[in-house]
Amino acid sequence: MSAEQIIQLRCDCNQYPWGRQGKESLAAKYAASTPGGDFKLDESKPYAEMWMGTYPTLPSKILKTGEDLQQHLNANKEKLIGKPILDKFGADLPYLPKILSISKALPLQLHPNKDIAAKLHKQDPEKYGDSNHKPEISVALGKFETFVGFLPLDQIKTLFTKIPILQKKFLSSSSSEFTNETLRSIVHKMLSLPDDEIVEIYNTLKDTPASDFGSQSYVPELLPRLASQYDKSDPGNLVALLTMNFLVLDKGDAIYIPADGIHAYLSGDIVECMARSDNVLNTGFCPRADRDSVDTFTEALTFSPMGKDECLLKPKPSEKSKKAIRKF
Repeated sequence: MSAEQIIQLRCDCNQYPWGRQGKESLAAKYAASTPGGDFKLDESKPYAEMWMGTYPTLPSKILKTGEDLQQHLNANKEKLIGKPILDKFGADLPYLPKILSISKALPLQLHPNKDIAAKLHKQDPEKYGDSNHKPEISVALGKFETFVGFLPLDQIKTLFTKIPILQKKFLSSSSSEFTNETLRSIVHKMLSLPDDEIVEIYNTLKDTPASDFGSQSYVPELLPRLASQYDKSDPGNLVALLTMNFLVLDKGDAIYIPADGIHAYLSGDIVECMARSDNVLNTGFCPRADRDSVDTFTEALTFSPMGKDECLLKPKPSEKSKKAIRKF
């Protein structure tokens, strides 16, 4: 096969339980609409992500021939990739685009930075399949709900000081300081609490007036919704609603999540593009048996972005785009 400059791909979808059902999944509809493709949409299955790239977990194929995209790139790397990229990244595509279709909260997660990813990959290469980091950009294809990054520290402190059960459970009476390390300690404790204590806090918060939550007045409304998806005893309910930004994006809005950035997508369809990695640490919105080490998770946490404005990507004009348009 000649090395054509534009290659049509045949892509597949995975079937995580948080995906949308059958044709309700935009990811599945896109995969099924490929002319001549062999993806068959099953209405009884949830479809979560359509991957477009060379990562071995769910690689794309050349539509015309069925050849693995990575093999085709390896055979035509000078023409299709170019020397500058080859010198920096090799023939493996350094990015991985996806379409995500989300019906309920993804696990509360972060993607380890390069140093931690390399360590985890060495310790358990079967679970952590690469040594790369995974910063990512997500663009909404319609209404998109997500928890991403932490609230500003003063906002978290005000909430935890105002609501008695949060002050009692998580704040030290001996310190008036509220720093990033205070927040790290709170998140660690939330993720480590026994089920009965989480349920106790859940029930108290659910019965607390919305006005007591200030700008987070959505907490009592979202609590039962999240609990119905996983359980009242899931620590993700507390971490996401009490310490994280809750955003509702419209079509075309975008967010950036750095390596080690905490997030949990809640609902909607998005385009996501990330560095070439499938490493993830999960500690909430998933069964206890599927949760990773709380110590590893909280040690890896970074505290940027902090606040809604820092999470959003602002559109700006590109000189490269203008030059490309003029050229054509």
